[in-house]
Amino acid sequence: MKELAVTFEPSRIAIPVFLRLMRPANVVTAYADILAGSAAVGLIEPERLACLLAATTGLYGGGVVLNDVLDAQLDSEERPERPIPSGAITLRNASIFGGLLLAGGTGAAFLCSPLSGLVACATAISVVLYDAWGKHQNILGPANMGLCRGLNLLLGMTVAGVWPGVRAPLGLVTLCYIAGITALSRGEVRGGTRTAANISIAWMMASLAILAAFASLAKSGLIFAAALLFALLVRIGGPFWAAIRTLEPQKIRLAIKTGILSLILLDAVLAALYGGFRFGIGVLLLYLPATLLAKLFAVT
Repeated sequence: MKELAVTFEPSRIAIPVFLRLMRPANVVTAYADILAGSAAVGLIEPERLACLLAATTGLYGGGVVLNDVLDAQLDSEERPERPIPSGAITLRNASIFGGLLLAGGTGAAFLCSPLSGLVACATAISVVLYDAWGKHQNILGPANMGLCRGLNLLLGMTVAGVWPGVRAPLGLVTLCYIAGITALSRGEVRGGTRTAANISIAWMMASLAILAAFASLAKSGLIFAAALLFALLVRIGGPFWAAIRTLEPQKIRLAIKTGILSLILLDAVLAALYGGFRFGIGVLLLYLPATLLAKLFAVT
């Protein structure tokens, strides 16, 4: 039998399908990581920053696309409206698209600096590991997903092309925060468990504890950072309490969506701690486009 050549034909697929696969609102939250990381080292270089923003677009977008590729069979039962099971894009084309995004994101990081490229490589490995293995692990899975976002914040800190030194552990804040969200997300289809809820609480508390430790060392921006932190707690408090109390899929789904978008608030706290009001506001402004995009495209 003659073997068919594998070709990628984006002209036959509507652009919104690619956007749906990438989850644009989530990509904007990845931009917040990069800006917060840049603020943490106190450096904004437009050209380098543009490379890192392009890098996180590819890394995050590619990770989400490949996640849907590997979940195609499961989604055909649980989420048939998604692009692949609905037939809006073929599994082959989605696979190629995800691979190109990851490769392009890694390449863009190397344009910033060799260090940025190495961090991007580590991020890509962590992303693929989670998509293929981590998401099936109840204990290590949330940590794996958190590592992806912690590395993304670290990627922003490489904007100067040098190791960020004592600021590097800031990535633990976002690692624990996203791990907490991921642990809870296990129940967004069939309902959660009390064990998963307790694990989620532990991760979130760890994130706040690490953030408090860094805040105690900051010399400026504390008042504005505290105001942003209060806004974050108010924003996620209600949905998370409802999800943890009821363990209902709908409540968990809302808590996860709120938590992902509110990562921008957490990044704004970090930016304010190290860059002051101007950096904090700069990151916070991303919340509006992320919220608007969340109304048009899926977040979870």
